[in-house]
Amino acid sequence: MARGYAAIGLVSPKTPANIGSVLRAAGCYGADFVAIAGARGHKAVTHCATDTQRAYRHIPTVLCDDVFDAHPVGSIPVAVDLVPGATSLVDFDHPESAFYIFGPEDGTLGGDNLKRCARRLYVPTAQCMNLAATVNVILYDRLAKQLRREALRAA
Repeated sequence: MARGYAAIGLVSPKTPANIGSVLRAAGCYGADFVAIAGARGHKAVTHCATDTQRAYRHIPTVLCDDVFDAHPVGSIPVAVDLVPGATSLVDFDHPESAFYIFGPEDGTLGGDNLKRCARRLYVPTAQCMNLAATVNVILYDRLAKQLRREALRAA
């Protein structure tokens, strides 16, 4: 069994549908915590039609003004953004305990949030993805790489 955990931070997510889809991804891939920051993020978390698992009932979900107010102790903050100096997901080695921070679909995390992240990550795509798709890809990649490491250790 893999050690560590995955936490998700959302900065000003654009729509309740995206929030619900992120919560669903968290449930599917075993994320342990979701923090939602910004005025737009405080919309109807408990009524997101896309959260078909009602993940907010099983995964701690915190609403806050600043996503770093909910930074889990011991986790490494990872900015997920299309910014210079970010590491491609193909080459990214996920921290044992990570706090993945995602910006809004209609913007970027911005300098203040980026400065507080120890690492930066991007998904190499031809076009940008929506927030929920990006969260799904990051969490899947984390799980796949963990499973591959465990299989190699067992062999």
